[in-house]
Amino acid sequence: MIFVTDSEFMKSEDYLNFMSANPGKGNLKIRAYAASEALPVSGLHIIVSTVISGKNIIFYDGYTDTSGMINTLSLPAPELSTNNLSIPITTTYNISAIDVLSGNEKDYPINMYDGICVVQNINFIPEGGNNGNSLSRST
Repeated sequence: MIFVTDSEFMKSEDYLNFMSANPGKGNLKIRAYAASEALPVSGLHIIVSTVISGKNIIFYDGYTDTSGMINTLSLPAPELSTNNLSIPITTTYNISAIDVLSGNEKDYPINMYDGICVVQNINFIPEGGNNGNSLSRST
């Protein structure tokens, strides 16, 4: 998958239109674990992106901490309507979880809503790297 991080694109009309259509903010927490949630997975490479005008734009690129967490990423989302009869509009993002040791990748599509915190759990099956009290993915 090709990701775009070009700062010039961030000034483009396509990006500005995306931000205009998504003036709200949704929050995302990611929690990676193994062994029926008994062991956190640290060092798991996480990329959060969305497609804008055919380009996959990265909003976050980092690694889970020693608790297997990435805490509260704020992502653009459509503004929440105050009309209770309206179906909430969402923006779909993709979370790519990449094992740095094996290169295995798993994708998780998520919908972000204005003012809502979404928690994405990633159940991970490791291929080694156990340091005794967590599953560390560092090389």
